[in-house]
Amino acid sequence: MVDTISELKKIATQVRRDIVRMVHAQSSGHPGGALGCADFLTALYFEILDHDPYKFDLDGKDQDLFFLSNGHLSAVWYSVLARSGYFDVEELATFRTLDTRLQGHPTTAEDLPGVRVASGSLGQGLSVAIGAAKAKKLNNDDHLIYVLMGDGELQEGQIWEAAMFAGAKKIDNIIATVDYNGKQIDGPVDEVLSLGNLQAKWEAFGWEVLEMNGNDMEEVLSVLKDAERHTGKGKPVVILMRTEMGMGVDFMMGTHKWHGSAPNDEQLEKALAQLEETLGDY
Repeated sequence: MVDTISELKKIATQVRRDIVRMVHAQSSGHPGGALGCADFLTALYFEILDHDPYKFDLDGKDQDLFFLSNGHLSAVWYSVLARSGYFDVEELATFRTLDTRLQGHPTTAEDLPGVRVASGSLGQGLSVAIGAAKAKKLNNDDHLIYVLMGDGELQEGQIWEAAMFAGAKKIDNIIATVDYNGKQIDGPVDEVLSLGNLQAKWEAFGWEVLEMNGNDMEEVLSVLKDAERHTGKGKPVVILMRTEMGMGVDFMMGTHKWHGSAPNDEQLEKALAQLEETLGDY
């Protein structure tokens, strides 16, 4: 486990390095939440998911599936997809350029391996994931569905319609995760529209609720494996994942201002100085 944790940390550091370089290159993107979720997505794709990057199709039969609901975090997802083998790492250099497959919000029109649904219009990913989970059951496929949402995204009403459905219909092959960093584009979540007691809310909708520090790799692995053990027991599973927006880059942490702002040349150099090149830059 020690070696696994060490290797995953190295990958996550390179992913963070990719994120700041990608967003800087086009002076456009959302680095804050992407940096915060680097540990989670690294653990998911390199250790937890039962998936084959070299046999990607939209059906995903006999594989676990992941959906990114908060699609503005595309930079971290693209990096993890490339680093895990879905497409050439060099393609990361095309992020947000004209006619790229790596749009600012993931789309399916470009046929990018790893992406099964367009996302970025917030509030829709959980519904899609539940549909995929139902399809798995109808096809007698015992693999799992994973979905990541943002905490500000939970202010969307469709999330709670989907949550009610999953609990009532006992969709117990889904693991949803909420990036609970407490910040959104306009400021602290509690000031924009407080979410109240999230654990109590999800439990009231019939979900099994777990919590974790999303920036502690060992805890991320442990809780994700625990979440797997809770599937198949009549309840959907949700993880409330505490993260730090901008994690890994000191001047981006502790503020919502880096939700959708790109670093300038000087800021990029400062960020890269804090992020060791572990796998090689694209």
